[in-house]
Amino acid sequence: MPPEAALDIAREDGLDLVEVAANSRPPVCRIMDYGKFKYEQKKKGANKKTQSASLKEVKLRPGTDQHDLNFKLGNARKFLMAGDKVKVTVMFRGREMVHTYRGREQLNAVIEQLGPIAKVESTPRMEGRFMSMILVADREAVAEAKRAEEAGEGAMEGVEEAPEETTTEAATPESEATSEEATPSS
Repeated sequence: MPPEAALDIAREDGLDLVEVAANSRPPVCRIMDYGKFKYEQKKKGANKKTQSASLKEVKLRPGTDQHDLNFKLGNARKFLMAGDKVKVTVMFRGREMVHTYRGREQLNAVIEQLGPIAKVESTPRMEGRFMSMILVADREAVAEAKRAEEAGEGAMEGVEEAPEETTTEAATPESEATSEEATPSS
């Protein structure tokens, strides 16, 4: 088909004549809506850009105190909510290697605190001086936690804090009279 005839057919239908394979003999063309075609190509490209979960690490020591543990687990919770995997590692030094049970207790505490939003992908195991495990976000629990956070924020926005009322008693003649009666005069 000559190109002029193809262009006339495309114009009649309100479509475009698009060259699909320019290098072939003869060149291949299609009659299509070019804007719709570009939109679908862009949409297909967007699906391919999804990133896989990256691995974040939280390092602990067997003697890590509860407050520090809570702080580090707060970061781990943020990573899990973002869809990342979290590797929790307990580092042992010197004589601490004898007391690996303390490291296992730390990891059990981590599982207990992050249990509602995380699943254990690899159980705690020793690798030289390190005992580590990998946690993965539980998608349903994370989605539910995000909804709860949003609901909590929405409820907090509607609540206005009442100004604090300070009560100061003004000195009245009655209060002065009662204070004089209570104190003996000499």
